[in-house]
Amino acid sequence: MPQARVLPRTAVICAVIGLTGLAACRGPASDAPLPDETAPGAALETTSLLGEPLYPTEPPAEASARMLEQLAEARTSYLQAPDDADAIIWLGRRTAYLGRYREAIDIYTDGIRTHPEDARLYRHRGHRYISVREFDNAIADLERAATLVAGQPDQVEPDGQPNARGIPTSTLHSNIHYHLALARYLKADYAGAADAWARARAAVDNPDNLVAASHWLYLSLRRAGLDGAEAVLEPIAADLDVIENASYHQLLLMYKGARTPKDLLDAAGEGASASALLYGVSVWYLLEGRTTEAAALWKRLVAQPDWPSFGHIAAEAELARRVR
Repeated sequence: MPQARVLPRTAVICAVIGLTGLAACRGPASDAPLPDETAPGAALETTSLLGEPLYPTEPPAEASARMLEQLAEARTSYLQAPDDADAIIWLGRRTAYLGRYREAIDIYTDGIRTHPEDARLYRHRGHRYISVREFDNAIADLERAATLVAGQPDQVEPDGQPNARGIPTSTLHSNIHYHLALARYLKADYAGAADAWARARAAVDNPDNLVAASHWLYLSLRRAGLDGAEAVLEPIAADLDVIENASYHQLLLMYKGARTPKDLLDAAGEGASASALLYGVSVWYLLEGRTTEAAALWKRLVAQPDWPSFGHIAAEAELARRVR
């Protein structure tokens, strides 16, 4: 199993600022330039499950400047209070939003040495282990996080990139179980994934969490050959007030027979939401015995550049299992 790279705190600061050498780090960090990690020649982030090298993805032009500014603010807060768990978490999150997942993992690892009982650090590091295709490490972190929060009050998890209404739709508990379920699903542990997604669905009572967890729970139950998949669809209505998980909502309506695969494929655009639609339709095809159509969608998915999206990673996993 790949192990997390552990860097000393000074090295983590250097990595985030974009400097090399400890002497450089002793200078005024707030004046240091941020690196262009999306430029050609940027460091390799990971390798896909199909053996392809993956590099940081370039944020949309309209978002890039804002995200770099937010990272600079997080960096400043961290340098002012490097032992503060919130500062560590936000530095890691802002770094990861720019596609710099290895740096984010190092930041969380450094924070865990200081805060070994803070479930949030394991939750976020586990998420980014999924991004870099290290599913065993992700499962270990997220199971640790689940143990730490068991029996504890839940808390709303603030959004790093808020939705259109500025309303957070997930919590620490729901995100821990959701990402744990995803890591298990990507390892083809569908029964284990179903258990965790049921916990994620029960953690928060809002339409966005309902449709996101229900989509994956439905697929996991069916793929595991377990009872209850149809019951998952019962509360899914066309008029649910979904803020940010419209793709999952439409997929669930398709599973209920209220939409067709063609409806969803015709509406699919680009990016993570399109990947979710394409992957959901592909697994529905698989479950219906339409394996050629499923495989065609997986190949279409992995040809797209949004490699951090869950649909893209899942399509890689499907293809990788079939070429072994």
